[in-house]
Amino acid sequence: MTTGAPTSPYTARRRRSRLRRYLPLGLAVWLVLEIWLLTLVAGAAGGLTVFLLLVAGLVAGSVVIKRAGRRAFQNLNEALQRGGSPARGGGNGLMMLGGLLLMIPGLVSDAAGLLLLLPPVQKAVSRFAENAVERSLRKAAPGSLGDAFRQVRIHRPDGRVVQGEVIRDDRPEPGEHRPPLTR
Repeated sequence: MTTGAPTSPYTARRRRSRLRRYLPLGLAVWLVLEIWLLTLVAGAAGGLTVFLLLVAGLVAGSVVIKRAGRRAFQNLNEALQRGGSPARGGGNGLMMLGGLLLMIPGLVSDAAGLLLLLPPVQKAVSRFAENAVERSLRKAAPGSLGDAFRQVRIHRPDGRVVQGEVIRDDRPEPGEHRPPLTR
C-alpha cells in the first residue's frame, strides 16, 4: 500500500546553486581568454609556433595520462596480490587531470596542467578537495539517507513517477522473520 501527499503544480522554484549559476560564465570567460592568448602569441611568434605548442601539449598530455594510468594500474595489481585494498590514489587522479588539461588546446589550460603535475600543488589541491567534501557532508541534514531508503518510487505505465511511503499494517507473528523493507 502506498500513500503520498499530492504535489502542487505551483511549487516554489528551487534556487540554483552557485556552481550551476557561474559555471557557464566561467567557461565563456575561459574560452575567450584562451582564444585571446593564442592570437596574441600567434601575432608575436607566428602561427607555426602556436601550432607546435598545441601539438606539444597534446603529446605531453597523452604521455602523462598514459604514465599515470599505468602507475594506478600497477598500484591496484600490487594491492590485490598482497590481498589488501588499494591505497589512496597517490596523486594519479590529479596527474591525469593535469594531462587532460595539457591535451586541451590553449595556453591557460596548459599552464594549469603543468601546475597540477607538481607534487606540492597536488597535495594542496587534494587537501582543499577533501576539506570541501567534508564541509558539504557536515551540512547535509542528519537522517536524510534513511528517509531516502523509506521512500518508494512507483513508475506508472504513462511514465509518471509517483512518490510514496511504504506502510506495513500487519505485524509479524512471534517467531516469523521478515527482511527489512530497505533492502
